[in-house]
Amino acid sequence: METTFKIWETSRNVYAKFLETYTLEQLNTIPTGFSNNLVWNLGHIIVVQQALVYRLSGLPMYISDELFERYRNGSKPTGTTSQAEVDELKTLLFSLIEKTKEDYAAGKFVSYNEYTTGTGFHLASTKEAMEFNNYHEAMHLGFMMNIRKFI
Repeated sequence: METTFKIWETSRNVYAKFLETYTLEQLNTIPTGFSNNLVWNLGHIIVVQQALVYRLSGLPMYISDELFERYRNGSKPTGTTSQAEVDELKTLLFSLIEKTKEDYAAGKFVSYNEYTTGTGFHLASTKEAMEFNNYHEAMHLGFMMNIRKFI
């Protein structure tokens, strides 16, 4: 799992650079031809990790229901994310890694409700969910790299 966590941390550092590089207006911009924006992608990877790893393990998520609803699969950005929410997302980018590592080391992940993702990956364990999460986050990083060309 050490490699899985290392990949995840590296990815999240790249995501954080978007928050440091772009203005709030740019983070909220949905370019023509796109269905989301930079900040929605950030929120989305946070809530999906919580759902894949915690919810499907039968554990409570470390995010609010409101945040989950705003960025879950099938949601759409409003284009009005506040600076306070961006700051919260930036904190969650890293605090959730630490919490997940602690919970994994403490053996909290003892069961998993198997799940097949929209891309066809069948997840049968928390370990598989964590590994798939890195794939999912890489996809969204690619989307963000494309979006940034148009803002």
